[in-house]
Amino acid sequence: MDKIFLTSLSAEAVIGIFDWEREVRQRIEIDLEMSLDLTAAANSDSIDDTLNYKSVAKRVLAFVEASEFQLVEALAGRIAGLILAEFAVSKVRVTVHKPGAIRHSRDVGVIIERSRDA
Repeated sequence: MDKIFLTSLSAEAVIGIFDWEREVRQRIEIDLEMSLDLTAAANSDSIDDTLNYKSVAKRVLAFVEASEFQLVEALAGRIAGLILAEFAVSKVRVTVHKPGAIRHSRDVGVIIERSRDA
């Protein structure tokens, strides 16, 4: 299966379980890997035959910036569901990074994989 990926989409969101986290916006970074058949696009060289990753990025960023989740797990799961529901992909891997969330660690996050078949 072919893949299209986006790395380090950056957004500001309300996310966290502590009271202070519910009052501020924190930086979230998202990596996406989307599986689909790219044969037609490779042959035609036409945007109409592929996944427009700019559209995916805009939709995901708008969703994240409007969200107010407590857990990065919930955010990642909803992003995966949104992509499967709104775009023609068979499988998606979503990585949500919450940099600086843990002292003495550069990054923390989750990776969720979902498929249309599941």
